[in-house]
Amino acid sequence: MPTRWSCFEKINNVLELINTSDGSHTIKHHGLNETYHSTHGAIQESRHVYIEQGLHYYINQRHPKSIRILEIGFGTGLNALLTMIDDGAREIKKAYHTVEAFPLTDDILNQLNYPDQLGKEAQLGFSKLHKAPWNEDIEAGKNFTIHKINADIRSLKLSGEPYDLIYFDAFAPKIQPEIWGKSVLTTVIGVMSKEGILVTYCASGQFKRDLKSLNMQVEEVSGPPGKRVMTRAHRLRK
Repeated sequence: MPTRWSCFEKINNVLELINTSDGSHTIKHHGLNETYHSTHGAIQESRHVYIEQGLHYYINQRHPKSIRILEIGFGTGLNALLTMIDDGAREIKKAYHTVEAFPLTDDILNQLNYPDQLGKEAQLGFSKLHKAPWNEDIEAGKNFTIHKINADIRSLKLSGEPYDLIYFDAFAPKIQPEIWGKSVLTTVIGVMSKEGILVTYCASGQFKRDLKSLNMQVEEVSGPPGKRVMTRAHRLRK
């Protein structure tokens, strides 16, 4: 019997571009009946969850000169784009690694309106992000390098310097339960720095219990439009 993950590969041609409430696009996968971003606002959601509650929170707490970020689920590249052009992190060196098993095709990516919504800098940045070759370190903007990893996170062996900030942005647990399971979480948490932080739109009970069992301090914070809460988790010092 095929897993839900393998089904995604087989029906990856049933994608539709749709408008969200803030005017920005998302993509609906009709085979999974799931969207890549919130229909209440794609840019609003990404900015709230990953930039404000993740990137800005980490900067305010740690005052770093550099940040290493790992994203689970590159998707449309919106989280990477917002991180690259963010004014609050402009002078901080950012090494951004992102994992994606099923990259979107150029014909879909070229229709996304994020560059128009976010301004001139985003237009150039969006192009650089998506033209960057996979599995290489590429300088895509000021103080911003990206390394896109074309792989399945379940079998990926992560190594190298630890990550300070994790953007966990896979499809919802009901769609990809194995990505949110304890095995993947163990891998991800294992490559976090001692003061690392994980943020995600997801607030499911089992996910939070698994994080706690892996020595993470879990908190619920206000969610983006259309969602009451999201999750932020801190790695506990040993």
